[in-house]
Amino acid sequence: MFERLGRTMVHRRWWVIGLAAAFLAFGGIWGTRVFGSLTTGGFDDPVGQSSRAAARAEATLGRTGNDAVVLYTSRSATVDDPAFRRAVTKTLQALPHDVVTRTVTYWSTGSPALVSHDRHATYAVLTLAGDDEAQRGDGLDEIEDELAAPGLRTQVGGATTVDRDIRERVASDIAFAETISIPVLLVLLVLVFGSVAAASLPLAIGALAILGAFTALRVTTYLTDVSVFSVNVVTILGLGLAIDYGLFMVGRFREEIARGLDVEDAVARTMATAGRTVAVSGVTVAVSLAGLLIFPMAFLRSMGLGGLSAVVVAMVAALTVLPALLAALGPRVDALSVRRLLLRRPPPALPQDEVAHGFWYRLAHSIMRRPVVYATGVLAVLLLAAAPFLRVEFGGIDPRVLPTGTESRVVSETVDRDFVRNGQVPIEAIVTSSGRAGLERYVDTVRTVDGVSGAEVTGRSGDVARVTIMYDGDPISPRSRDLVSRIRALPAPPGGEALVGGQTAQLADQLDAVGRLLPWMALFIGGAGFVLLFLAFGSVVLPVKAIVMNILSLGASFGALVLIFQDGHLSDLLDFTSTGTLEATQPILVLAVVFGLSMDYEVFLMSRIREEYDRTGDNTAAVAVGLQRSGRIITSAALLILVVIGLFSVSGITFIKLIGVAMLIAVLVDATIVRALLVPATMRLLGNANWWAPAPLRRFYARHGLREGDDDPPSTPDLRPAPARTPSD
Repeated sequence: MFERLGRTMVHRRWWVIGLAAAFLAFGGIWGTRVFGSLTTGGFDDPVGQSSRAAARAEATLGRTGNDAVVLYTSRSATVDDPAFRRAVTKTLQALPHDVVTRTVTYWSTGSPALVSHDRHATYAVLTLAGDDEAQRGDGLDEIEDELAAPGLRTQVGGATTVDRDIRERVASDIAFAETISIPVLLVLLVLVFGSVAAASLPLAIGALAILGAFTALRVTTYLTDVSVFSVNVVTILGLGLAIDYGLFMVGRFREEIARGLDVEDAVARTMATAGRTVAVSGVTVAVSLAGLLIFPMAFLRSMGLGGLSAVVVAMVAALTVLPALLAALGPRVDALSVRRLLLRRPPPALPQDEVAHGFWYRLAHSIMRRPVVYATGVLAVLLLAAAPFLRVEFGGIDPRVLPTGTESRVVSETVDRDFVRNGQVPIEAIVTSSGRAGLERYVDTVRTVDGVSGAEVTGRSGDVARVTIMYDGDPISPRSRDLVSRIRALPAPPGGEALVGGQTAQLADQLDAVGRLLPWMALFIGGAGFVLLFLAFGSVVLPVKAIVMNILSLGASFGALVLIFQDGHLSDLLDFTSTGTLEATQPILVLAVVFGLSMDYEVFLMSRIREEYDRTGDNTAAVAVGLQRSGRIITSAALLILVVIGLFSVSGITFIKLIGVAMLIAVLVDATIVRALLVPATMRLLGNANWWAPAPLRRFYARHGLREGDDDPPSTPDLRPAPARTPSD
């Protein structure tokens, strides 16, 4: 099938290239408009008790969100001075009522929580019109210049302001990352591929993948909310997989051309081998990202949808547009070569003649002579690196994810420091009670809960009332989440119901949903990965080994996250504020993406090993030759994707920085320590058992397996060592 597809792409290459160019233009014009439709929320569980509390409150009591928190400060006057009051109230009364639907101030409520401890500052809480965050953000932009009170220092924060600041910072970070990464990638691609013509191919596939994913996401925004952070995953996977697939297929095409095949046969052979591997890899990565769709949180679902779009488009483009481009270029794939600048002598006419003299071949044999030592040492290092994750504390997102000095963050920190703690983020109970006595008893009971500093009814309509509960502590801390659990355990008024919500309750519901669904995600991606690897290689041992090694890579990365982001080590160097916790959804995203990329490298490596094993039946030789054939490709692909990922680690948003650092560490560990050291050691220890499967499954694989095409196998290389020769790699 893949060989026929390759020949079709050769014969229809100009049609395919023309359609690809038209698609690029459409994606660039229409698809990139997706940025105006993306949201910044989506971290809460939409079916959790906190979400139901918010929905009931909005339906019966009206929406009362702290969309904008306006902090007014005076060095000389206090809130008791008539001039202070006049300046604030006149400013707020002048705001358009079609934009600001509700205003809460100290003078309208008499609440001491709205006054600073020294009485030189107060804040007003504004609820903005709009059904979604985008509309409320537009409203904030409209009135922001009108919020300044004469004679007072005015600073604006609040939920909508924080969301806007995060969205703008993400957009600027992406622009910065692309500005820096694209030129660096261009230089590295030319050095890795050895020619300008070859280096341009993965960039073309990457552009198709990214713009195609943007187009798919824009279509999705008409059906559901899509998070702005999905753009980061689209960029990483679109470029990363395009580079991976380009390296693998261009390298194979060069091999086939070097063997003397004409262009059509070389493309067909490349598709029958490397093309089949790309298809298996793409499906495997897509399955890993599909695991994110299990979760109800819009953030994770958006990441899954964005990642799936990028993977599918990259895979389809690599199997259609890339062979068409190879057919159009032919031997000119090496045009504008830089090899003479990098090598003292030209590459050999037949690369397979140099297998036994390559660095990776000799490294594999060195490891396989001492497999126990290498396997034990690497396992010890990886387990030690993963150990800190055993004490992980999960938390949520608050304004501290923004850079220090951002105005909305400064407002949040000032209110927490100088006012009643958690005045902006109280725990709220939406209580249904048929009588006032039952409601009063419930409020009195809440006040007795250890950790509660106050509780009062702040809104009522019919049988439904809002009870605002004050407490002292970090809203995202385990202690505060435990307080929510104890409040939820209280009996509701007779015949009524109490739904506990607020930011801390939302976080508790999110963690509950993650803990409940994570095992199902792990089972899904692990089971699907096992099946796909079995169909690719005909072994039940290799898939298990691959999954274990992926877990080890992830464990090392997660251990580093605890040390860096939870404990705060390197916080000065990386410029972020540690909250003492890890935001729970980020490791899940990293798990899905890194598991997919690790499987990508596994498929590339094992496909060459399996091809050699089928030809020779010698496990040790197959491992050495397979590593020599793919080692440079895997490490080059890892280096290039690290450039893309690494730039996200300098993002001004802490959880985007966390994603970048986590994936950088995981990919680095997987592409070097695991693939180069642990894989040869374990495959030598297992020997021919690597390829074992029960007889029924062997028969199934023989009939339905996704085996590499081998209609025209390469000539047998001379595997005798020749230490006098200079390594070609």
